[in-house]
Amino acid sequence: MHLLLLADGDAPDRSVLDTVWPGWDDDVARVIAADGGARHAAGLGRPIDHWVGDGDSLGPSGVAALQAEGIRVDLASTDKDASDTELALDAAIVAGATRITVVGALGGQRLDHALAIPELAGRDVRLVAAAARIRLIAAPVADGRPVAVELDGRVGDLVSLFPVDGDVEGITTRDLRYPLRAETLALGRARGLSNVRTAASAGVSVSRGRLLVVETPATI
Repeated sequence: MHLLLLADGDAPDRSVLDTVWPGWDDDVARVIAADGGARHAAGLGRPIDHWVGDGDSLGPSGVAALQAEGIRVDLASTDKDASDTELALDAAIVAGATRITVVGALGGQRLDHALAIPELAGRDVRLVAAAARIRLIAAPVADGRPVAVELDGRVGDLVSLFPVDGDVEGITTRDLRYPLRAETLALGRARGLSNVRTAASAGVSVSRGRLLVVETPATI
């Protein structure tokens, strides 16, 4: 199940995302907004199904307006240990999401700690903005197998690979100009920076470690 999560950062209008990441919201079943992320719904043309947060960004009148529209509202205490985005991710997991697209995660509240929560393992989580599409690969999975992802885009898109927390082992790429074949990228080194997609569907697999994949569209 594909869910769209609206976080309270910067978000472009739908026309921009459609241009740089065609199909970014294909097959979205539900939309969950994290507090002030509800403001992005109109510009993206995606009505909200579920709202979560403590309301400090949207304000009491904004929360009341959502309730008046019949949108499910889960109001959290301001005295909490999780961010509103984390609460929204939790809600997406409870709803059965296997793929989560996050808009508004960049340029505002940080999502790095939220992406690290164990419950996201095995799920396809993508942070989408006008200038980048970001996802985290964590390997191996529970049975020890490598993790592979497809990187659909356009020829000429840039793809950068950044190790997180330490070296990443067994990296193999497909249809990128500078290939890796069961190789290691060391933390802090720039070897994975600015690769180039040579086909509409490229790929990367990882045997062990946490790898941040940052795609930059060729259109900007």
